[in-house]
Amino acid sequence: MFVASLLFCALTFAESKTLALQIHLDRAGFSCSTIDGVWGPKAEGALRAFIRSRAPDAPPLTPAQAYDRYFARSPTPFRIEVVTQEDLDALVKIPDDPAARAKLTRMGYESIKEMFAERGHLSQVALAKMNPGVDWSSIRPGLRLIIPDFPPIEDEFKAAERGRPRRPTRPEAALVRVSLSSRTITALDASGRVIAHFPCSIAADKAKVPPHGELKVTSAVPWPNYTYTPDVTPREKRVRRHVWPSGENCPVGVAWLGLNLPGYGIHGTPRPESIGFTGSHGCFRLANWNAARLFALCRPGTRVVIAP
Repeated sequence: MFVASLLFCALTFAESKTLALQIHLDRAGFSCSTIDGVWGPKAEGALRAFIRSRAPDAPPLTPAQAYDRYFARSPTPFRIEVVTQEDLDALVKIPDDPAARAKLTRMGYESIKEMFAERGHLSQVALAKMNPGVDWSSIRPGLRLIIPDFPPIEDEFKAAERGRPRRPTRPEAALVRVSLSSRTITALDASGRVIAHFPCSIAADKAKVPPHGELKVTSAVPWPNYTYTPDVTPREKRVRRHVWPSGENCPVGVAWLGLNLPGYGIHGTPRPESIGFTGSHGCFRLANWNAARLFALCRPGTRVVIAP
């Protein structure tokens, strides 16, 4: 009865099919970044890319038409997860002071709400709507939450390990295309078919945006750390850098794909709601789950094209 009532809450929230469509598109590799049940430009872009990947000349569809055509017979995209003591023990408090951050062993989640929203590729607002009545300030082990059904980020890293067969839903990318105008990253297979589509963020300062042209992936690092350098150093003072540890709240997120342009890469972010806007220091940012998925698609040598 409890599971049925939770599913009813989720389906009520998704009665326009928008939420379910966003989830199914994401599961297919065509992400709107943060799933929120609201149809906007990023969701529309994901739908257009998905349809073109299957039928390049197909006419546009409304969200309801697309859901009925492609996903109406799909299994429920939701699952029930139970909050464990291990989840609670993994939470951290991240201090503001750069030196104090360097003393942490991990920059993990700061709340169960943040943790489970990211597990479901959700906004925290959408997670709360999907689970009405939860007191997020007082979470105890055993609490059951409904979230969209996605594999753990670690599964993407395992899929990319040398010697392991790639999963059918994660074929290898022959080319990664970064569109500066649409702020999207698409991955294409050897035949030129789009196999993944992600909204991304680019530098606010146009001088820091990489020039148009072809690059390549030179390194692929899961769970990277981050070297913090202050933007301003007082005159005659030595620059004090700090190495912050890895974790979901690390500034470069859960994965780093380095490019053959010093200092530039594609990486995750602890703020998925910021994706699609300008604001990075020159790199290309993705939601953590999309950074992990792109990591699983690529390897050193993968071509990357920066397009207008």
